[in-house]
Amino acid sequence: MNVLVWSLVLLNLGVFLVDGLSTHNASTRPSIVNVGAIFTFDSTIGRVAKVAIQQAVKDINENSTVLPRTTLRMETRSSNCSGFLGMVGALQFMESDTVAIVGPQSSVVAHIISHVANELQVPLLSFAATDPTLSNLQFPYFVRTTQSDLHQMTGVADIVDFYGWREVIAIFIDDDYGRNGVLALDDTLAARRCRISSKVGIPPGSEYGRSEVMDILVKIALMEARVIVLHVYPDMGFLVFSVARYLGMMGDGYVWIATDWLSSFLDSSSPNPSDKMENMQGVLALRQHTHDSLKKRELASKWRKLTGGSFGLNSYALYAYDTVWTIAHALEAFFNQGGVVSFSNDSKLSAGGFEDLHLNALNIFDGGKLLLDNIWRSDFVGLTGRIKFDSDRNLVNPAYDIINIIGTGFRTVGYWSNGSGLSTLIPEDLQVNRSKGNQELHSVIWPGEIVTKPRGWVFPNNGKLLKIAVPLRVSYKEFVSQLPGSNMSKGFCIDVFVAAVNLLPYAVPYQFVPFGNGKVNPSYTDLVKLIAAGVYDGAVGDIAIVTNRTRIVDFTQPYAASGLVVVAPFKKMNTGAWAFLRPFSPTLWAVTAAFFLVVGTVVWILEHRINDEFRGTPKRQLITILWFSFSTLFFAHRENTASTLGRIVLLMWLFVVLIINSSYTASLTSILTVQQLSSPIKGIDSLRKTNDRIGYQVGSFAERYLVEEVGIPESRLVALGTPDAYADALLKGPKNGGVAAIVDERPYIELFLSNQCKFRVVGREFTKSGWGFAFPRDSSLAVDLSTAILSLSENGDLQRIHDKWLTRSGCSSDNSELDSDRLHLKSFWGLFLICGIVCFIAIFIYFCQVFRRFRNVTPPESDRSRSRRLQTLISLIDEKKEPRDRDKKRQKVESDSEQG
Repeated sequence: MNVLVWSLVLLNLGVFLVDGLSTHNASTRPSIVNVGAIFTFDSTIGRVAKVAIQQAVKDINENSTVLPRTTLRMETRSSNCSGFLGMVGALQFMESDTVAIVGPQSSVVAHIISHVANELQVPLLSFAATDPTLSNLQFPYFVRTTQSDLHQMTGVADIVDFYGWREVIAIFIDDDYGRNGVLALDDTLAARRCRISSKVGIPPGSEYGRSEVMDILVKIALMEARVIVLHVYPDMGFLVFSVARYLGMMGDGYVWIATDWLSSFLDSSSPNPSDKMENMQGVLALRQHTHDSLKKRELASKWRKLTGGSFGLNSYALYAYDTVWTIAHALEAFFNQGGVVSFSNDSKLSAGGFEDLHLNALNIFDGGKLLLDNIWRSDFVGLTGRIKFDSDRNLVNPAYDIINIIGTGFRTVGYWSNGSGLSTLIPEDLQVNRSKGNQELHSVIWPGEIVTKPRGWVFPNNGKLLKIAVPLRVSYKEFVSQLPGSNMSKGFCIDVFVAAVNLLPYAVPYQFVPFGNGKVNPSYTDLVKLIAAGVYDGAVGDIAIVTNRTRIVDFTQPYAASGLVVVAPFKKMNTGAWAFLRPFSPTLWAVTAAFFLVVGTVVWILEHRINDEFRGTPKRQLITILWFSFSTLFFAHRENTASTLGRIVLLMWLFVVLIINSSYTASLTSILTVQQLSSPIKGIDSLRKTNDRIGYQVGSFAERYLVEEVGIPESRLVALGTPDAYADALLKGPKNGGVAAIVDERPYIELFLSNQCKFRVVGREFTKSGWGFAFPRDSSLAVDLSTAILSLSENGDLQRIHDKWLTRSGCSSDNSELDSDRLHLKSFWGLFLICGIVCFIAIFIYFCQVFRRFRNVTPPESDRSRSRRLQTLISLIDEKKEPRDRDKKRQKVESDSEQG
């Protein structure tokens, strides 16, 4: 019983607490919440937004799960695209306890109203203000519930980069919306090495008519770029297209990219006006991508009933619908957190001397900060997709459809999303981010009904010829020179340029302009600077592609390999009486001779006790050692080795002799068949270590390189202008007022050495570069000429042009080799001299011995004395034989005993 009583008490207490809490929660929830909306009712976006907002309010009030027992009341006012009227409307809302404002659709109006929202702490949610500069850092109570133009312009930049265009022309409405959108486009293009070549602003307002637009488009038609981005309002955009078609600017070669103002108009028009569609054939446009969901299809199915079929449903209407739902979800969270709708007076208005303006009715929304925080934390699925804000407080997953205007409608050629870039797949179907190499779009029908990608630029149609500078050289005119009495030029570089231009799919109007005084070679660095300054439209010649020049101009693909080399006098090393001694160094000769004596001595030590061939008088043994050791060089030794150790030493030595002999033969063959050149200068490093003077060509970049990169003092450098000056300075040498070497580019040196056999390139090429044609930065002609030069190289025309101008007979590098079948006496007379001297000495010694023998002749001996001498010789022979016989007998007895 006690347990039952206590249970009833606890139950009643719980019911009391729940009822109390519910009563408290209900007391904090107002029965009506006021929300305002400011936009232009009669605009393309305003017409559809008004219907969408009204339908969203109706759906929220009929939904019991959102704002139960609270009615959302929406009051709308038209700003007529006026910042002043928009600000007045916002102030009027604040007199009626408005907790949030939807709109405005105009970025210009949003900038003004955001100041009011900041002051009165009322969240301002815009479904159409796309200006990227509307930052929540400056305007913390501004909430963008649509995509920023920063993402849209990134999509435009990716399209430009995808098709390989490098310059665009931007036509924009000159207000916050247009100006800041184009600034965002400029930044995104720069990140892709593209640029806006011309920005054309159109003042907002109706006073800018057809004649003014025609003046703008006529100027654009005279420009080089043919890719035009149109970022305006619908009325002005259609006027631009109409005038462009009249001027023939909607034909072949032009590219028009419209931002989402065009797709919004086409989506809301039903049907599309045929007169406007005819003016926009081939135009690309972007449209905010919205997820295809059941809710979206349900709204689309009843849209005709809501509008009476007068206009269609566009993406801004969907964002306006989701904006109202964002406020509803935030208010629901606001009330669940105990938020109270209350307002207080603004002390700044009462104390600022504004009493005459009667601003006392304007109140600060006390719960504005809490409501704003709940808006930033929104996370639900709406008609446009997931409604959630990222760390930068922009909607997540920005994406755009890319449409192509064709006939009376349009087709989708691809999609752009922040994560995947350009793709033919719907962004929701992409599982991973795509790389730049995987970007793709469907085929596009461009203006003029062509499917081939437009080049994106042409030469300006203003009758001007490109001024192509040609250096006036005074030396090496085979590369480039001017025909006497005319402005025409000729040479290797000129022929390459003309052949490359002829391969281009379009005509290039140009004229050659001489550069230089014709007395000395001009400075190519100065020429490049004049191109960067706009004095010339390009330069054709033997212009080296070096680092400091590439910083200010663009070069084509190199059409000739180049690089700095060192040229110096040389002497032949294989001529002379002692050429046969050159295969071995003096040290190797000495060590080899010493080892001959050492090996002969070692073999004599091991053999002379048991081998009769290594016995005899001291003189005879010394001769045997010398003969044996040196005869092994030719494997002609006659002495046999009896000991095992002696045979091992001899075997090893014969192997060493074989290697030495083979090496000597190979080295001598190389020396006598290939001309060996010698120079005290081995390359740029040896030049740097000396104090000798160095020559270079006037106007070449070699001077700057030697001073700045190699570190050679400028006082050591001598400027030379002609090949004859090269030869004279080298022949004189540094001691006689000449130079020790010349540093110049390889093509010049090859031409110089073709008829100068006394000099050679020493060391290796110590820079790698090439020659190219120079054009201003971001020149499309440089890109197309590079492709043409590659084609010339592949089909062999480049080599044929080279052979025509630069192939010369006479002295060449091939003369460094001798005829391998013809050797001359001058390379061997020293060897024959040594052999003759040895023969002479041998004959001299022989005759000396014969002469001495004749001088020492004695009278004939008597028979008795002769017989006495014979007996003495016989006894000596018997004495020598007796030990041998005893040894033979002893060996025979030992062998018989072993067998027994």
